[in-house]
Amino acid sequence: MNLYSKYFEKYKLPFLVAVFCVALEAICDLLGPTLMSNIINTGINQGSLSKVYYWGMLMLIVTVLGACFAITRSILASKVSQRMGADLRYDLFEKIVYFSELSTDKIESASLITRMTNDTSQIIQFVNGIMRIFLKAPITCIGSIILASMLNFKLSLIIYGTVAVVAILIIVSMRLSYPRFYKLQKAMDNVNSVVQEYLIGVRLVKAFGTYDNETDKFENANTDLMQKGISSQIVITLVSPLITLVVGIGTVIVIYIGSRLFTLNLAKTGDITAFTIYMAQILTSLIMITNIFNTFVRTKASAARIKEVFDCDGEFTRSGEIKELNGDIDFKNVTFAYPNGSGVPAIKDLSFSVKDGQSLAIIGPTGSGKSTIAWLLLRFYDVKSGQILVNGCDIKELTIDSVRNNIAIVPQKPMLFSGSIGENIRWGNKEATDEMLHQAADMAQAGFIENMQGGYESLLGSSGVNVSGGQKQRISLARGILKNSSILILDDATSALDALTEAKVRENLSSKTRNQTVITITQRCGTAMFADRILVMDNGVKVGYGTHNQLMEHCEVYRDIYKAQIESVKEV
Repeated sequence: MNLYSKYFEKYKLPFLVAVFCVALEAICDLLGPTLMSNIINTGINQGSLSKVYYWGMLMLIVTVLGACFAITRSILASKVSQRMGADLRYDLFEKIVYFSELSTDKIESASLITRMTNDTSQIIQFVNGIMRIFLKAPITCIGSIILASMLNFKLSLIIYGTVAVVAILIIVSMRLSYPRFYKLQKAMDNVNSVVQEYLIGVRLVKAFGTYDNETDKFENANTDLMQKGISSQIVITLVSPLITLVVGIGTVIVIYIGSRLFTLNLAKTGDITAFTIYMAQILTSLIMITNIFNTFVRTKASAARIKEVFDCDGEFTRSGEIKELNGDIDFKNVTFAYPNGSGVPAIKDLSFSVKDGQSLAIIGPTGSGKSTIAWLLLRFYDVKSGQILVNGCDIKELTIDSVRNNIAIVPQKPMLFSGSIGENIRWGNKEATDEMLHQAADMAQAGFIENMQGGYESLLGSSGVNVSGGQKQRISLARGILKNSSILILDDATSALDALTEAKVRENLSSKTRNQTVITITQRCGTAMFADRILVMDNGVKVGYGTHNQLMEHCEVYRDIYKAQIESVKEV
């Protein structure tokens, strides 16, 4: 649990106070049987009512003090554990926000949700338990053994043997439980993943009518979770009764031998009574300790999963000086293969240049590396071979903020968030005025917004479920335009727009008043042909670069695309 030492430092004082209260509460509980023994031995057996009152009043005071300590530690435990949990969740989310793309690929989103909720809750419960009962159990158990030994050493030998057997059972339980609890959390990840996939693709499922497939998939994941849950709990189910049985047998032996010692005048009635109570306390403590270790094992599994998140790589350099850059872009002999992929380069020895204010279209078959160029330019990944220069600076030497503050991207699949349309567009520029907002929407041909009942204050559902695909793209376009960055990347961002609307958007973006480098990633030759330069990619390799006319003359791949898309339509 060294990972959480900083949280302990932050809440050390209330934690230690709670632990101190737990110790005092345990001492008060331990004094009970001894005081009861004195009531019997010095009061009842000797017929002294004053002794009964004296020891009885002392026992009442000790009980009240124990209750006060219990209330104090419970309040502190609740506050500290919940605040610590809030800090842990915040740190986890902050870590995830700055995940490198490699880390995002490593841990699925469903697993991250489980780790931030279920695993974190397990940590909170463990911290709360430490401050409330976990420390009380061993103190009570050890204290009961010591005090019982002081009452009668011969009878205490039975306790030593009982505790030794229980210790063996606890060790076996821990060894068997840990791998089972780890698999249980993985099974929970799988259930969350199935549910998440269904919710994301619910419309597609309805369209294809694949309800049975989704139900079967969930049933398999749910059954696996159930079986893992049974497997992890069966150890506890078997060990707890065995511990009760062992301590019960020990108690019977204590009573039997105690009665024999009493007949021989080697033990007092009060001592035997106190001894029996101590055995009951030991039984309760041992069962509690077993639960503690099982909780610890489960918490250890959760802590390991949370540590995996903290150990993931963050983005390269995201803070520091933010530098203003122009739109000059140079790729120099860039080769890149996705980490943990097949090892085959997605881009091979790629070189090209774009001047500030020019427009570049990147075209090519599916899987030719078009979008990879955008990911590299945004530093979602860093190249291993070659250089990428923006404004003459190697982007590896720039901070993440410097790179991304100067680049806006409109992705192929527009991602909208719950909130108003205006809030979604203002993602591009939080300080934008209403006039700037409306201007960006006009450039993106998003005039439909003003016709909506709430206008720019109209609320969007999660992922923009209450607007059409073309409307999503235009809102996403407006967001990218509003950023007014040196470089604008359109990753197939007009695929849902009709030809006339796309032409108007293209005309707005090519306006002479906008000094901006626009990179358009597309599969449409009709879109690419209007750019200042066209980069043709095929299987990760540059096979053509130039104007439309130059490529029609010298690039076979581009000619084939043109013929398939433009000339075939003309013939029809």
